[in-house]
Formats: sequence, structure tokens, C-alpha cells
Amino acid sequence: MIWFTSDTHFGHANVLAFCKRPWNAVGEMNDALVDAINERVAPTDTLYHLGDFSFKMGLEEARELRGRIRCRDVHWVPGNHDRDWSQPAVAGTFAVKPPIAVLKLEGGRKVTMCHYPIMDWPGLAHGAIHLHGHIHASRAYNEWNREMRLLRFDVGVDANGYAPVSLEEILCFFAGVEHRPRVTREQWEQSVR
Repeated sequence: MIWFTSDTHFGHANVLAFCKRPWNAVGEMNDALVDAINERVAPTDTLYHLGDFSFKMGLEEARELRGRIRCRDVHWVPGNHDRDWSQPAVAGTFAVKPPIAVLKLEGGRKVTMCHYPIMDWPGLAHGAIHLHGHIHASRAYNEWNREMRLLRFDVGVDANGYAPVSLEEILCFFAGVEHRPRVTREQWEQSVR
């Protein structure tokens, strides 16, 4: 199976209050998020982490935390709070992806991944789904996108019960939605009022 997550912010104490996360200490959060990944994602599955893996945590400590995640095939798309996981000292911790990465599914459909939500993404006109994190949204944001016929989904832990979401769950979430090929500036401005 293929799974997605983002914005775990391992080691970041301030995210507890900022995002109203249900833990009293950063160690509790770290343990709970690792457990949530391990409960859903099998060692032989593939996990895409769309940025902000850790914050306020040294690379070695973050790498040790990554080692607690049993999934062997973890891909990382850089976020704004991440360290450089391509440097030699930590090379191999993740399969490092570019800031905008595209996953091609059977049948030709694409999944465009980026840490940041974007208005127009590769394959949008052909029904590509855009997965992102960064904004620490609630589930309501994903539902709003579906209502607007935008195939854009926040895979961050805050929008998904603090756990990864599977490709199948995302495809099911958007099943039957006739995608909007492009949002005009005027439509965008109206939607944010």
C-alpha cells in the first residue's frame, strides 16, 4: 500500500499549543505519532512524508526517531522546517524527493506532491490529485476542497486524526467528483472571503 503524511513536527514543543494537539509533552506526541504510523503502515508499504518531519531537533536525534518507524520505504518531500536529509551524514534516512514530486498511478492518473498547497499543479487539467501539508488544516478543509471540486488534499497529521492516510482512502474521498480543471483568480478570491 501507499501512504501519505506530513507535518509531524517531531521534537517541536510549540506545535502542541499552536495546533491544539492532544498531548501534554513533546515526547508523548513523538511516541503517539510514531505509533500511529506503525499501526497503519506495514514495513513493506511505501510512505511519503510531505515535509516538516521534525523541528527543533538535531539531525541525529531525528534520524533515530525515523529508525523507530518500521516502514522501510519512506520518501521525503522537503518542508519549510526540515533539515537537509541529502547531506552525507544522514544520506539514506529517506528517499529524498524534489520539492514538487509526481507519482504516476496505473491508468495514467497522477498524484502531485508538495509540502505547500498550490493552486495549479502538474496534471490538474487531467484529474491529477494534489497532496500537501504545511497549513495544519482541519478535516473541514479537505471537505471544502471536495465541495469546490478541487482535487487537493492536506495529508498533514492535524487534518487526519494524527495518522497517515492511504492512497485508497484519498481516491475514495474524491470518488465521483468531477474535477474543476482550473480555478480562476476571481473564483479563488470569492472562495477566501
